[in-house]
Amino acid sequence: MMQSLNSIVFGWYPYLCFTVFLLGSLFRFDREQYTWRTGSSQLLRRRQLMWGSNLFHVGILVIFGGHFVGLLTPIWVFDMMGISHSFKQIMAMVAGGVAGLMCLVGITLLTHRRLFDPRIRANSSFGDTAILLILFAQLLLGLATIPLSAGHLDGHEMVKFMNWAQAIVTLQPDAAQYVLDVHPIFKAHLTLGMTIFLVFPFTRLVHVWSAPVWYLGRRGYQVVRSRTGGRVAPPPVQPAE
Repeated sequence: MMQSLNSIVFGWYPYLCFTVFLLGSLFRFDREQYTWRTGSSQLLRRRQLMWGSNLFHVGILVIFGGHFVGLLTPIWVFDMMGISHSFKQIMAMVAGGVAGLMCLVGITLLTHRRLFDPRIRANSSFGDTAILLILFAQLLLGLATIPLSAGHLDGHEMVKFMNWAQAIVTLQPDAAQYVLDVHPIFKAHLTLGMTIFLVFPFTRLVHVWSAPVWYLGRRGYQVVRSRTGGRVAPPPVQPAE
């Protein structure tokens, strides 16, 4: 029974989550463009928003980048570079712990602001509050895995997650077997992480797709207005001599 449940959650569920993540985002962008926004409330408690948002976004970017590189980089690449599994795990614990605490402080400020300010709460949807609480729970689970990882400094447990993630990406049918015997906290962290991808298209998280990275390659321009606010008259044409 447990093995069948493990196969469903870690063998089939990832494909469901990422299919909904991609197709749902595309469908929402195509059909619901007016909802493609974050519902800004920056005029209220602006200082708390600034600190919370900056800490959260910096922390989450480091965490996402670390997970992406750490899980999907083939093991032979680290071996070729001379990076041992033990060193990689210690670095992941240190960097992930610092970024996780930074992100946790940020999301605590954002959650407090949204739940305990009556004006912000009145302008918040169920999805706005729910996704904050889900991310909050995911951060707590992620930080809870650090003491467990400290008990396996040889990196053996970390290799299991790398093999699982890479097996999912390469469509291997036995991917779930790699995480069959890992600690339940790790399993809860993985499951909630996949669930975040599942609900992604239906929440304010879709604004991630709208990050203005394309401006980096755009040529500069300058907006010029006349002092009177009217149309600027073209310069007079000089008569030909």
